[in-house]
Amino acid sequence: MKDMNIMVVGVGGQGTLLTSRIIGKTALSAGYDVKLSEVHGMAQRGGSVVTFVRFGEKVNEPVVEEGCADILISFERLEALRYAHYLKKDGIIIVNDCRIDPMTVVIGAQSYPENIIETLKKDHVVYTINGQEIAESLGNGKVLNSVVLGLSAKFIGFTEEEWVKVIEQTVPPKTIEINKIAFKCGYEKY
Repeated sequence: MKDMNIMVVGVGGQGTLLTSRIIGKTALSAGYDVKLSEVHGMAQRGGSVVTFVRFGEKVNEPVVEEGCADILISFERLEALRYAHYLKKDGIIIVNDCRIDPMTVVIGAQSYPENIIETLKKDHVVYTINGQEIAESLGNGKVLNSVVLGLSAKFIGFTEEEWVKVIEQTVPPKTIEINKIAFKCGYEKY
């Protein structure tokens, strides 16, 4: 496998950080050098959360430069639009197709952009999934990150078994089974 630069973005509380840790641990368990970097912003208040996961034979820096990401995983549509410029020309975007209004929209200072997915598809390869809907159908909306990770795993690489092993080692013990089911739902999406 080649070196991989992944950017995971979302809104505080969506599981962005946990997802990045699972990606990093999976790559590490496969023998790669891994670097992670987290930018929390106003995560506790529903603000942007950005993480970078880089892995390969030897990785020197944790941050992905603009125009260098192989994969952008976004837990919210506007966050995908906000960070799409980090993608390489042949990079892909995986979007949890949901809307969470940022504070500027809530207070009426700005409007939420229309047709975000269509706009992204003009310049990028985009895969969408409604992780929230799938997670809620499983009885636990908090596992939407595992649904989105499942879809993302198909493009990152590694076997399903490698991913599931790391999920078992990383998520809280009481949530292992529901996270494995959520991951499988995303993994089988495309």
